[in-house]
Amino acid sequence: MSDEKQIPYQQSELYKIRHSAAHIMAQAVTELFEPGEAKVAIGPPIAEGFYYDFDLPRNLTNEDLEAIEKRMRQIIAGKHEFRKAVVSAEEAKAQFKDQPYKIELIEGLEQGGFDEYGNPLDEKPEISFYTHDSFTDLCRGPHVENTGQVNPSAFKLMNIAGAYWRGDEHNKQLQRIYGTAWKTKDELKDYLWQLEEAKKRDHRKLGKELDLFTFEEEVGPGLPLWTPRGTVIIEQLEALAHEVERRHRYSPVRTPHVTKEDLFIRSGHLPYYEESMYPPMELEGVRYFVKPMNCPIHHKIFGSQLRSYRDLPIRLSEYGTCYRYEKSGELFGLMRVRSMQMNDAHIYCSEDDFEQEFMDVIAIYQEYFDIFGIDKYVMRLSLHSPAGLGKKYVDNGRLWLKTEDMVRKAMDNGNVPYVEVQDEAAFYGPKIDVQIYSAIGREFTLATNQVDFAVPARFDLKFINDQGEEEIPLCIHRAPLSTHERMVGFLIEHYAGKFPVWLSPEQVRVIPIRVCPKAG
Repeated sequence: MSDEKQIPYQQSELYKIRHSAAHIMAQAVTELFEPGEAKVAIGPPIAEGFYYDFDLPRNLTNEDLEAIEKRMRQIIAGKHEFRKAVVSAEEAKAQFKDQPYKIELIEGLEQGGFDEYGNPLDEKPEISFYTHDSFTDLCRGPHVENTGQVNPSAFKLMNIAGAYWRGDEHNKQLQRIYGTAWKTKDELKDYLWQLEEAKKRDHRKLGKELDLFTFEEEVGPGLPLWTPRGTVIIEQLEALAHEVERRHRYSPVRTPHVTKEDLFIRSGHLPYYEESMYPPMELEGVRYFVKPMNCPIHHKIFGSQLRSYRDLPIRLSEYGTCYRYEKSGELFGLMRVRSMQMNDAHIYCSEDDFEQEFMDVIAIYQEYFDIFGIDKYVMRLSLHSPAGLGKKYVDNGRLWLKTEDMVRKAMDNGNVPYVEVQDEAAFYGPKIDVQIYSAIGREFTLATNQVDFAVPARFDLKFINDQGEEEIPLCIHRAPLSTHERMVGFLIEHYAGKFPVWLSPEQVRVIPIRVCPKAG
């Protein structure tokens, strides 16, 4: 990894290329139909390409994709300039009077508070168009200077999928075209090779072939069943975690699978996570939830006795099983499940100890990267958005800025490269999100290293500092080995099922050999 801070994807040239390719594709799609027939929605760049959503009079086919690609190359060859115009809401509505999805977006922008993708904004945004050739779109940019800067040999339309308008299953289902775009033809070739290799390494396919885990409808979707062979891998990962955490002076704890509703109300989790939690059960007039996270219960362990600054930092670790009711359409093998075992821990420390404790967690991540042969990773500093205070985030702007600066300082002093990402923090504080890349360059979200300045106060957690006064500790949430489910899924694909000996579910096999007597 370079010591230089990486340029955020949203500021990169590749982002501009893909954003521009989405507009070029939208023009080509609308030209397939009579004027006004094609209703356009949104078309952003994404991690490895772009997409655009359409409401069309008929279903698109693979033959349509070929025609759209051909027309896109013609538009690119025209080297049409991308021209920006800032307009009023009235002008925008007049421009898109026959486009209901754009009208809805414009009305949202006019009211302020959220952008066209539903993300909270710090202030009321300007409304702007980008026009190239004969196509105008409601857009904030950025784009390349002209269509000729999109390499006609370095893009490809990938597939057609269904997508609900604004991701809400109660809205109309639209047709989404996915595409990818790169700077060079060789980069596109490498990406397409990676996709083919990823199919061969798919953890769902190899997991079944290697007899590591299974899913059964009678048990329930998203609830993996680990076979004896898969359990060998899990136990080896747990043994590794226990060894590392003993060296770093963690104290293991165990907590129940169900807790009272009041605990999650007090922590503040319930309003934010209730849609992702299993429904409550009621017994003797008390509502209980199966736990979606361990932290509130760990807070109760810390708060169970009076603490001194001499006791800190206190590091409580647990491979606790948690349950989250992910939507059926979001379940994906081991990567998105409803039952998960987290390599979880919570560190309670003073502000003076924060930097050392935070960077010790980062050091554990890097130790695991070396063990598993993870050469490429990205640390993302996820920040809050002032517009989300009191809604998406705890309403304390001063502590947000203070703790975000504490994380920046720790990462800078530790010479650990990172990128900053707006509006992706936890509700209670900033965090470092860790993205890792497999042997074939496929990106996976591993886990996070989170700062919590808010919830300890809600639980009245305190310690006696060296001045004999009560002080509220900071809490660091961390899970360097993620969950068993996600980590094993990654490792299956990373190693293509050929695990190192220490992690292999079958390390030795005895092969009986029959010795035939010599012929007389």
